Amino acid sequence: MLMKLRLGILLLAIGLLLAACSSSPEQPPEEKTPESGAIPIRVFAQQDAGQNLQTNAFSKYLEQTYGVKFDWDVIPYEGAKEKRQISLASGNYPDTYILTAYIDQFSKAEELRYGKQGIFLPLNDLIDKYAPHIKAAFERNEALRELNTAPDGNIYGLVSYSECFHCSYPNKMWLNRKWLDKLGLSMPKTTADFKRVLEAFKKDDPNGNGAADEIPLSGSTEDFGVRIVPFLMNGFVYDDDRDYLMLKNGKVDTAANKPEWREGLAYIKSLYQEGLIDPGAFTQSAEAYKKLGDNDGVEILGAGAAMHPEIFVGGETGSNRSRDYAPVPPLTGPHASYAVHDEGGINPGAKFVITNKATPEAQVALIRMIDYIHTPDGQIHAESGEEGVGWRKPLPGEQALGKGVKPLFAGVVKPEGSPPTNTGWVGTGHFYMPKSYRDSWVQGTDMYAPDGYERRLQAATELYAGKEPKNLFPAWNVWVDDASAQQANMLETNLKNYIDQNTLQFITGAQDLDAEWDAYVRGLDDMGLSAYLAIMQKGYDDYLHARSK
Repeated sequence: MLMKLRLGILLLAIGLLLAACSSSPEQPPEEKTPESGAIPIRVFAQQDAGQNLQTNAFSKYLEQTYGVKFDWDVIPYEGAKEKRQISLASGNYPDTYILTAYIDQFSKAEELRYGKQGIFLPLNDLIDKYAPHIKAAFERNEALRELNTAPDGNIYGLVSYSECFHCSYPNKMWLNRKWLDKLGLSMPKTTADFKRVLEAFKKDDPNGNGAADEIPLSGSTEDFGVRIVPFLMNGFVYDDDRDYLMLKNGKVDTAANKPEWREGLAYIKSLYQEGLIDPGAFTQSAEAYKKLGDNDGVEILGAGAAMHPEIFVGGETGSNRSRDYAPVPPLTGPHASYAVHDEGGINPGAKFVITNKATPEAQVALIRMIDYIHTPDGQIHAESGEEGVGWRKPLPGEQALGKGVKPLFAGVVKPEGSPPTNTGWVGTGHFYMPKSYRDSWVQGTDMYAPDGYERRLQAATELYAGKEPKNLFPAWNVWVDDASAQQANMLETNLKNYIDQNTLQFITGAQDLDAEWDAYVRGLDDMGLSAYLAIMQKGYDDYLHARSK
């Protein structure tokens, strides 16, 4: 259920409501079959319950067009990352991995490690000779080249590139505006205001049923901005909801041992102690979270953390409560008013690699296929499948998401309960979706209608844009050299788990924040915080050096 939810979120945020290139779509290559017969290519990929990649229309199109025959190693979304690692460890791995970025793509450390070992082939020469569209994308966007280039200059894999504006500020807070209006309250601007609103939600019966059943604030433990701590902490110190790194005078540091972090914990603890935070926010799945928003009968949820509200409450095809929730701007606290920022919502790493099992012929065929997907025509077919099934051309009068942009593609809304079409690769097909692509998808002008949802998210995100620290640690562009990668990964995992566990214990009162803070800080040092920061500092310095060339 979790992976289906995640897929649904990404389809909502990236698929149906995406935007197309501002130039006319290029014509796809002509179909042909090589005289020597089809080139066999073994592919490892995730397959949703509604897909069959072997019979998929886009798979068949690629086979016919590029003269290949796919042998699919397909796995479900559940446990995908573990199965991917088992595949590599067995030694009997495929010619290529075509992964889903938000499920199980390779991390930068893994990409570099397997590239150095010769398991992942450098793609540089293949791109230079056979991938003009990828080359052009790199030339237009140096940041894209940086995302894909390892410190040794090699490109061992390709990211899923989606310039998603609303995804780039994932940690939003949504407040029940009907309750605000009923209680005569204004949208909160400060951390103190927010607490007063939550107190009113708890005490003043905003749903009007005479029962004290309101849940002022909730969230989840999963992804897509649903963790409540970052939004609240960012009124005190920058919490990136990732690894708690920040820059201070050009030096990599952690936020999690600063006095401001302690103050933020004290604030969140006060909310928890007064019953303003749902305890389930620290334990529940996204599915359980949404059950609160879609509660049978009256609404019971006052505020929810999420990239967008339909993560925790239904739209028009469900409970239709999504329209009741308005975005809360970043709260001004004692020391800050930050918003969490990810570079375009892009997950650094590699969703596509070619391994040393691939024959030279297979290598060329693969890079040519992926190059085609780096065109608007290739991307729309890879993701959404056949015209008239997964997408359509715009109708007269329809408007694009981007202001003044000519609309080129429109989504096809399927009735609820419609069977899967199996014409596109969905998330597996997400390769190259720049702003120009996204901006030219048709969007309705009513932000609260289903076909205007992306426009609503754009407007909400404007409240957060630019509120990140001016000197932001660019985690998506920092590579750790292979010699330090294993140590860095271990330290990062251990430190993050330690910070998260202690954060929860301080908030809930399982640990005394005043009495045990110093011991917590010493624990960070004992776990190797200094060594971790030194490794990340070197990675950051190398990044700056590479940019200066």
